[in-house]
Amino acid sequence: MDLRDSIANQTSFALRLANHVGARIAADSNLAFSPLSLHVVLGLIAAGSKGPTRDQILSILGSASPDDLSSLSSQTVSVVLADASGGGGPRIVFSNGVWVDASASLKPSFKQIVTETYKAEAKAVDFQSKADEVAKEVNSWVNNMTSGLIKELLPSGSIDHNTRLVFGNALYFKGAWDKKFDATETTDSEFHLLNGSSVQVPFMTSKEKQFLSAHDGFKVLGLPYKKGIDERQFSMYLFLPDTQDGLWSLSEKLRDIGSLDRYLPGNKVAVGKFKIPRFKVSYGFEASDVLKGFGLDLPFSVNCDLTEMVDAQNLYVSSIFHKSFIEVNEEGTEAAAASAVVVKFGSCLSIPLDFVADHPFMFLIREDLTGVVMFIGHVLNPQLVG
Repeated sequence: MDLRDSIANQTSFALRLANHVGARIAADSNLAFSPLSLHVVLGLIAAGSKGPTRDQILSILGSASPDDLSSLSSQTVSVVLADASGGGGPRIVFSNGVWVDASASLKPSFKQIVTETYKAEAKAVDFQSKADEVAKEVNSWVNNMTSGLIKELLPSGSIDHNTRLVFGNALYFKGAWDKKFDATETTDSEFHLLNGSSVQVPFMTSKEKQFLSAHDGFKVLGLPYKKGIDERQFSMYLFLPDTQDGLWSLSEKLRDIGSLDRYLPGNKVAVGKFKIPRFKVSYGFEASDVLKGFGLDLPFSVNCDLTEMVDAQNLYVSSIFHKSFIEVNEEGTEAAAASAVVVKFGSCLSIPLDFVADHPFMFLIREDLTGVVMFIGHVLNPQLVG
């Protein structure tokens, strides 16, 4: 499969999952998660499964084969997620890890995929008698990789003596705006909530031209981050519905758009009223129920076939934990995300445009050269952290 087609499928998965999570789990809270992080761990599961289990994962991700997923992950890690801070661009850290019980060694073919394609270190551990210690080790690894933003990915009791494998990944991003906001111009103003009430929050503003486009029922603002010496361009996009209560219908519309690029602004235009709230979001969820509702159930059932992973039978995915953090202010953005899979034994415009983000909106962070979406979410109330 062509790389552009693979990334388009990955973006489609991201938007559909955001709609599913937002409407069903985070309908009363701010949301942030990394579809890229979840896509990578599902790709790892696909590489270690076969039969109907593998086919179902591939169908959900819109991929033709595990090889296509592995190729996409490999290129994403080496190209999109390479650190750019040395050349003046965003600081990016991405890492995969695999913890395997000493009684269940990885099969050679799967180990090759884990270490060469996903660049993950496979470590032998003792889940059967030291499960709590291993959980602390995984959490410490995630905490370190995300500069302390994700402190406890695996909750207490999430792994036990029946655990055979844990797949984990961590993503950290810190980028400065190409044009920073003047903090002295930030003022408090009303942000309108979905229930009809409002809160006073700090709004950033600027009189500079902005990457902004208007569409039927919504506007899109593009905020580029400072580039490094390579060709990559990372940007945040804010999708603002025209109506104060239009977030869910906008989310539904974006789920089926086909191509995200046609909605993203390509030129700077003059702006009239222009306000963006500072916000900070911390969000975590257990993704297995979400993915089951998404149509992916076999990896979590007794009919799961993960026999391509290890020399062990009766393995199934018991849970997929995900946590994300994002902070947006006058300087730029700091964001982090981590996922862990636990495998157990058993069963363009010429007139000024306003952009006043004073009501719930969606956002995403992506690399524009490839189109890879790294983070996605929505803001219902900038006063809330979670």
